[in-house]
Amino acid sequence: MILRPGEGVPDGLTARARSYVITHGVEVGVQPVESHRQWWLGRGIPAVLIDRMAAYQKRWGGMHLPPAPVYDGGPHHFDPDSPETDTAGWWFEAGPQRTAVPFAFMIGPAGEFGIQADQGRWVPLHSTIEGWVESLALAHHASIRARRITRLTGDELDDIDLDGYEPVPEVRGLADTWWRGSDSLVARYTGEAQGFDFPGSRVALIYSELS
Repeated sequence: MILRPGEGVPDGLTARARSYVITHGVEVGVQPVESHRQWWLGRGIPAVLIDRMAAYQKRWGGMHLPPAPVYDGGPHHFDPDSPETDTAGWWFEAGPQRTAVPFAFMIGPAGEFGIQADQGRWVPLHSTIEGWVESLALAHHASIRARRITRLTGDELDDIDLDGYEPVPEVRGLADTWWRGSDSLVARYTGEAQGFDFPGSRVALIYSELS
C-alpha cells in the first residue's frame, strides 16, 4: 500500500523527510510483536524491551523506503525482531536486510540506529531511527538537485576540506554524518569501516553545484 498524507507517516520528521516518506514510502505487512510476547517472555526477554519493540513497530513497522546509497541499501523495511543483549543493554533488529550483507541493522539500548557486524561489533550510525530516515530523504534530495556527484573512498576522505561547512543536525549523525556548504552537501559514511576495523571501506559522497 502506498502511503498517503496523514496515513502512517510518523511525526517528528522535517518537511523534506515527511514529503519523501509520503511520496516514496510503501507499507508492507508485518506480524504483530504481541504475537511473540509470551514466547519471548518465556526465554527471559524483559517485558520493557518487548514494549519498546511494540512501540517501534507501531511507529515504523512495515515502512519500505527506497534503498540507501550505502550499506547495500539498508533495511528492506522496518520491523523489530531478534532481541539480544550484552553488558551494555538490549538491542533488537530494526528490519531485515535488503541484500546479503555481513551485518544486521539494529536499534540500540538508547534508541540508536546502527549496524551489528557478524563478529559482534556494534556501530551506531544515527542517534535515532528518524536520523536514518532523514539521511535517506537528504540523499534523495541531493541526488536530484546536484549537477555533479563525486564518490570518495578510504584515505581519499582525509582530503575533504569541511572548512565553512556546517553539520546537518536533523540526521542526528554518529558514525555517519552530513555537512552543508553554500552550494554543496557532503555525506560521510564510516559505519562499515568502524564495524570491521577497515578504514578503506569509508565512503563519502559530495553533491556539488546544488540548484
